[in-house]
Amino acid sequence: MTFRIQTLNNISVKGLERLPRERYEVASDIARPDAILVRSADMHAMQVPDSVLAVGRAGAGVNNIPVAALSQRGVPVFNAPGANANAVKELVIAGMLIAARNVCAAWDFARNVSGDDKAIDVAVEKGKKGFVGFELPGRTLGVVGLGAIGVEVANSALGLGMKVLGFDPQITVQRAWQLSSNVEQALSLDDLFARADIVSVHVPLNDHTRGLVNEARLALMRKGGVVLNFARAPIVDDQAVIASLDAGHLRAYVCDFPKNGLKDHPRIVTLPHLGASTGEAEENCAVMVAETVRDFLENGNLRNCVNFPESVLSRVPGTSRIAIANSNVPNMVGQISTCLAEAKLNIADLLNKSRGEYAYTLIDADSEVPAGVVEKIRAIDGVLSARVV
Repeated sequence: MTFRIQTLNNISVKGLERLPRERYEVASDIARPDAILVRSADMHAMQVPDSVLAVGRAGAGVNNIPVAALSQRGVPVFNAPGANANAVKELVIAGMLIAARNVCAAWDFARNVSGDDKAIDVAVEKGKKGFVGFELPGRTLGVVGLGAIGVEVANSALGLGMKVLGFDPQITVQRAWQLSSNVEQALSLDDLFARADIVSVHVPLNDHTRGLVNEARLALMRKGGVVLNFARAPIVDDQAVIASLDAGHLRAYVCDFPKNGLKDHPRIVTLPHLGASTGEAEENCAVMVAETVRDFLENGNLRNCVNFPESVLSRVPGTSRIAIANSNVPNMVGQISTCLAEAKLNIADLLNKSRGEYAYTLIDADSEVPAGVVEKIRAIDGVLSARVV
């Protein structure tokens, strides 16, 4: 079987090489694709073809993908968590240094000094007192969100001699193992803001995180504090930050999201969304998402899926696999098993996982599955999608 993959952006060749040409047809313009690979293209206004079985995002955030609508169709959405973590971490560290040493303002001053070299020397010696900064060792960094990026930022900050507070009530076991034991747990967001000299946010954008950095939390910070945002723009309340800067309470704001209200402020540094903009990160993201989409198409497995539960089942030799996405409601597995029993199909192995309102089932039957059986499964109330893999 040949799978058809549509790309909505330029996807790194390193990633596309993971899709063997003998089994995959990949193009930006392709009819009835089985899967879509995307980076930054906005899919919300796009008519996603009925043929699409999966969407893969070569990056971490999925705000440009209509996840809710695809979930209702039983279409998994994959991302590449951690593949760009080092790239973002390095820019966060750079952001701390930029803020601590007034690098951008000092550079702008130096570029605009005029006269002969002697006059420049005099002007520099006179003007440098306006850019006195601070050193990072001994300062406290508060990291909000301890996923792949947050953990790397926290661990690297410790290496710079900083004290580090972390807050993430949903930290995974995997990330907890990676996090240094020297990172102190903040009791709450307010506790973190009250004790940190610098706060860096590393959380996804949703209803709970929108405006997370707000007027009340900025007021809790120590005078001369710094806020870093290399996650998503709306996580920080721009007007609250500007007000705090203008009042002399906050020292600096460094972010990856230029806006008219921010980019010309003397205490704000805005970068052009450079967080994951390295060749290495683009390759890592493309490789990871290509491999997860391929594993789904060929084996039905779900890894790094944002809308359905992680579901990985080793294949039993000599069996046929059915992959089913469904609403998380009672007796679903029972109804599916009944369909198989009526067709005299024996189950060699089965995996059923649920997450929130959705569930996912992988079944290995000990013989070939007739097309009529899959149609009966699709007809079950609550089944969103079903296919023989």
